[in-house]
Amino acid sequence: MEGLRDKVVLVTGASKGMGAAIARTVGQHGARVIFHYNSDRAGAEEAGREIPAGHKTLIQADMHSKMEASRLWAEALAWRGRIDVFVNNAAVMLENGPIDADDEEWDAVWEETLQVNLIAPARLLREAVRHFREAGGGIIVSFSSWAGQRGSTNPGAFAYGTSKAAIKALTQSIARNYARDGVLAYVIAPGLIHTQMSETFMKSQGGQEKIFKELAMGEWGSPQEVADIVAFLATGKARYMAGATLDVNGATYIR
Repeated sequence: MEGLRDKVVLVTGASKGMGAAIARTVGQHGARVIFHYNSDRAGAEEAGREIPAGHKTLIQADMHSKMEASRLWAEALAWRGRIDVFVNNAAVMLENGPIDADDEEWDAVWEETLQVNLIAPARLLREAVRHFREAGGGIIVSFSSWAGQRGSTNPGAFAYGTSKAAIKALTQSIARNYARDGVLAYVIAPGLIHTQMSETFMKSQGGQEKIFKELAMGEWGSPQEVADIVAFLATGKARYMAGATLDVNGATYIR
């Protein structure tokens, strides 16, 4: 991971789960890390506990507002005067939007999900592409989900799966259009990774024993496995993989 040393990496949703593991891992390999969080500052502080003070900064922003997304990018960019890698991770999964929900609840779930998972990230991706083109290149890693590739198995979370399919399409479009400018964009599509979001999903789908029977490895993946993949992509050593979607689901969904 020598290629990470002194790179400036912005990780959204870095207070828990995969985001925390990614931010911690790239920091341990010498990157300067911007830990984005919304409400869990303590989680972001814990994730960056072992990273030297001069190699990290924490920035709060609420992705329910596209203006907050723009402020996040501006403050992140001002910290070191550049950003080399953008890890587009922050998201919500609301499970109270089934087909038979009332109109008010259905609309609320879709509006919040698309705002946090797509509209605010799209603003950040736009800022990243503009900056990277001026800087002569940069790296984007966006998080989709296997729900965005195969469809959601949770009828209450159709908005989540849709938003993750859309962020995949946007990231791939960036890869196709700006690879010549040195903008290397990748998509990670995790399956069941051991995070709070996955624990919530598992409870809603019948519990661990039931879900693990459906997994090829009979277990969920660890955030660290995902973090190691992102750290490698962030080194810039996988140039010709630009545009790829990496499925991380333990062989349960193969395409």
